[in-house]
Amino acid sequence: MLQKLSISNYALIDNLEISFDSGLNILTGETGAGKSIILGALSLILGQRAESRYFFNQQKKCVIEGTFKIGAFHLKQFFEDNDLDYEAETVLRREISADGKSRAFVNDTPVNLNSLKALGERLIDIHSQHATLEINDPEFQLLVVDAVAKHDDLLNEYRTKFRAYKKSTSKLQQLIEESDKAKADLDYYQFQFDELEKAELSADEQELLEQELYSLNNAGEIKRNLLGAFYLMEEGETSAIIQLREAGHQLLALEKFNPQIAELHQRLNSAVIELKDIAAEIETIEQRTHTNEARAEEVNARLSIIYILQKKHRVNTNAELLQLQDELSNKIQQAVFGDEAIEKLKTQLEADKKELENLAGQLSANRKKALPAIEKQVLETLAEMGMNNSNLKIELSTTAGHNSPLGGLGANGLDIVKFLFTANKGHALSEMSKVASGGELSRLMLSIKSLIAQNTALPTIIFDEIDTGVSGEVANQVGQIMEKLAANLQVITITHLPQIASKGQSHYFVYKDDDAATTYTRIKQLNKDERVLEIAKMLSGDKPGESALQNARELLG
Repeated sequence: MLQKLSISNYALIDNLEISFDSGLNILTGETGAGKSIILGALSLILGQRAESRYFFNQQKKCVIEGTFKIGAFHLKQFFEDNDLDYEAETVLRREISADGKSRAFVNDTPVNLNSLKALGERLIDIHSQHATLEINDPEFQLLVVDAVAKHDDLLNEYRTKFRAYKKSTSKLQQLIEESDKAKADLDYYQFQFDELEKAELSADEQELLEQELYSLNNAGEIKRNLLGAFYLMEEGETSAIIQLREAGHQLLALEKFNPQIAELHQRLNSAVIELKDIAAEIETIEQRTHTNEARAEEVNARLSIIYILQKKHRVNTNAELLQLQDELSNKIQQAVFGDEAIEKLKTQLEADKKELENLAGQLSANRKKALPAIEKQVLETLAEMGMNNSNLKIELSTTAGHNSPLGGLGANGLDIVKFLFTANKGHALSEMSKVASGGELSRLMLSIKSLIAQNTALPTIIFDEIDTGVSGEVANQVGQIMEKLAANLQVITITHLPQIASKGQSHYFVYKDDDAATTYTRIKQLNKDERVLEIAKMLSGDKPGESALQNARELLG
């Protein structure tokens, strides 16, 4: 439901704000007052293209904003799919700068025009005399049949299982392609795997070997420096430990004079013990250090194998080589045992397909039962609106056995629906847009929307001068049908007929306002007395008499 529409700097509108009611909203006004301008502005937040030459002020940007209540339309998945924050009260905004650049927002999150249009189509349905695309859309026609068939739970179950089936079908195709490739490359994969397995790699081996080789290559220098350090610490006549021991003797002689010296003596003894440990470890390492050319050659050879494998496979570590080895093992397993997984998935898909075909058969049966009721109710509603000679035939065909990966199964089952229509007696049935005028199509759409609105939530529908070509009692019937339609969804209609205008829950008057330099389009919601006067003017002209006023009061009830 469209709660509020704000328009700034568009055509003859500087600033305008309209709050709509949930039922039947009527827009009236003189030709050229700006009713179509308001619809044009609304179309901008529904994703239509814009041109800056239509701006009220060429130096300012145009801003259109619509606030919608969307809780009944099951749109959470759409918001998730488009990475948008879902709000039960959602705001669509469009900003067009003077240089023609456009930005679109949903709940203040920037979106592209396609996303805005996709959401807008779920919220607003603008129907004019020339808007024939939707009524001929097979998906819309199927929606009509499903709404009357009242099998939402069955249809949702089918759609859920169909999505899973389609996903599994894609997975099967992927498995087949991967298996075929794995089989073709099996010898190559096996050679690479055997080479890596033979190498018996470990993740941290390279770092340890490189460190060992570095030590082996510098064994002489290491041994020489360790001996020097040990000599300075332990063996020399003036070694560090001997001198520290002598210092300890000096402090021992002074302990009796100062308790702090006793503490320092103790710390010095601890240092001497630590240094003796360090010297002992240096001696151990020195004794273990040897020049070992045979071991160096062995380590070099092992590292050479590792480096060759890393270069061959364009990696830098053994961990990456081990990961590659696992991947090769999986590809080999897939080549050897892939057919088993494929056959298992095929068996499951066959079972899933039979279940889907069974559900699709139930959908088809329900739809077939619903067709006579749809034809009857639409034709009865059309007769009420003066189209007594109309004829409607709904054809239901099947895609079962279709030569495709999904066997003809589609997102809605196996059915193809086609509405065939004629507005005139004795004329052949054909696609609706080919055999009906703009006014007839508008009344046909009103009949169909009135039917499905009784069974499901529809977006706001806007009728742009649906009353063209009707008058008198037919116009009254059109108004009554709109009134019934508005009991289930929000309807906004632009009309020139008092019979229709009088049925509205809210009535808005569009007019032009002039100052010394500029013409503006304005809109105001009429109160009860203003509605009486406006409808009286629609009946008899700008200066209605008492009889016209009384007639207007009677129309308003």
